[in-house]
Amino acid sequence: MRSSSYTVLPARTLRALVVLALTAGATTAVAPTVHAGTRTASATASSTADVPSTPAAKPYMGWSSWSMQSSKYPGLNPDGDYSYLTEANVLKQADALAAKLKKYGYEYVNIDAGWWRDKTWKPEFDQYARQKADSVRFPHGMKTVADLIHAKGLKAGIYLPAGLEKEAYNDGRTPIWNTDDCTTADIVYDDLRTTNGWDSSYKLDFSRPCAQKYIDSQAQLFADWGYDFLKLDGVGPGSGKSGEQYDNVADVAAWHKAIAVTGRPIHLELSWSLDIGRIADWKKHSQGWRIDTDVECYCNTLVSWENSVDDRWDDLPAWTRHAGPGGWNDLDSLDVGNGEMDGLTKAERQSYATLWAIAKSPLYTGDDLTRLDSYGLSLLTNREVIALNQGSNPPAHPVTPSDPQQVWASKNPDGTYTVALFNLAAKPASVTAAWAALGFTGKAAVRDLWNHENLGAYKDKITQALPAHGSRLFTVDPKGEVLTTTAYEAERSANTLAGNASVADCSACSDDKKVGNLYQGGKLTFNDIVVAKAGTYQVKIAYISGDARSAQVSANTGGGTGHKFPSTGDWGTVATVSVPVTLKAGSNTITIDSGTGYAPDIDRIDVPKTL
Repeated sequence: MRSSSYTVLPARTLRALVVLALTAGATTAVAPTVHAGTRTASATASSTADVPSTPAAKPYMGWSSWSMQSSKYPGLNPDGDYSYLTEANVLKQADALAAKLKKYGYEYVNIDAGWWRDKTWKPEFDQYARQKADSVRFPHGMKTVADLIHAKGLKAGIYLPAGLEKEAYNDGRTPIWNTDDCTTADIVYDDLRTTNGWDSSYKLDFSRPCAQKYIDSQAQLFADWGYDFLKLDGVGPGSGKSGEQYDNVADVAAWHKAIAVTGRPIHLELSWSLDIGRIADWKKHSQGWRIDTDVECYCNTLVSWENSVDDRWDDLPAWTRHAGPGGWNDLDSLDVGNGEMDGLTKAERQSYATLWAIAKSPLYTGDDLTRLDSYGLSLLTNREVIALNQGSNPPAHPVTPSDPQQVWASKNPDGTYTVALFNLAAKPASVTAAWAALGFTGKAAVRDLWNHENLGAYKDKITQALPAHGSRLFTVDPKGEVLTTTAYEAERSANTLAGNASVADCSACSDDKKVGNLYQGGKLTFNDIVVAKAGTYQVKIAYISGDARSAQVSANTGGGTGHKFPSTGDWGTVATVSVPVTLKAGSNTITIDSGTGYAPDIDRIDVPKTL
């Protein structure tokens, strides 16, 4: 399930706290009077052939059930909320995936929240406090479903919330599988403190050896069933929670260890809105992490642009540097396959797919694969765009500020650039990618990836008129010269500091210094910026900002232009964006002004020597 799998709240608040504590009436199996005996593990049910040597060597591709489970689109959930999730529906989507998308690299069929709960959301557990398939939703059981998915040449995914679900506790009497003396009382804290994004579970106490054994038992069960993927949801810090009670790093580490012991390569994906401050833990113990809240709108479509699709452009930049082989930034479901059901325009669908592709997010759709429209199918099966997502090129990052018109780019191993133009405004606008912002000048050959078209050579820049929420995606092959610049340090003595602005140490900065305290009137003016020719220059600003912050940038006596600087993820990492600044021939000033708000800390600026 998502940041939202249990009870539907307004879209911008923790979306849906769906794992409610249904303590009363839980279908918990009665614990036997003797504890579990020696393990008799069944052979792993399914083939593990074609497993890459590096786990998550590239972002995974597939389908997830949650978008349709959570939607109020007419007919999707006829028997109540989340009723779409059934064995029949999962296998129907697996058939469609195999027929339409498998040859393009889509392979995972991921079953989300509720497979162990009936249509009133009452859960069932086995005699060892492990989730047990609801017999109405999945009458043939989870192993059979995995086997049928594998028979189509696909991989099977399953879901759990973090912690011991409250309904599984059973007054502490339920034994833990493959132990002599562990019960559910021995795996949680004595005060039964709750955890995860919905407080639906008791927090596991990993200072007690039985807690790891419980996770071991769950991992072995999934391995014996033949699952290839586990989504662990409600993980903190994140999922709208913080503090020791909601710190599930030990859970994630336990799952990583338990999966290794099974001998089956099970991809571990974490959800949702994970704390970037713990990225080292997420990277160490998992193969992917949801960086944001749910993309779904919990409305009469699957998603909506304003609900949270558009949030990703603001939230992703802080995370981009952390993605790579072994672990990826997960932007959530890519629901672009059916315009009517998705609730998006064609332009929005292309922009959505473009960001997911260049970010190297996993590409898993939540659409009804039996009802893909021709445009949606073209988006999901564009081989050039898929190759961009799955190839060795790094994730793209913003090269301009987080303004309504944005340019994102990355330099590819072959020397070309991936360049995406976005108009996030609600009305049409032109967007320009200046080659100087990429680090070169002169001509470049441009190819349009969505339209499979070579556009020819463009000198110094490319400008495109884009519709509201529109985009273009290019490969740019430089044919000109490397850009040369002059660096001006923020702390140089020739500059002028106003208001609270002050010089501070910065180990990540060039010359180990920066100018900070740019807030509520704080201002930094770079003096004696010399250029030979008047014109508009792409000035690269190196900055540090633990959150997104805005500033006015101006030259000489001209009026300032407001720009939003994306978060660098913390206060120890430098990022850069380029802004157009009009300079006169000779000496100039460039000012970064916080105005009435808070601006980022500034390391330096780099000014091109020539236009």
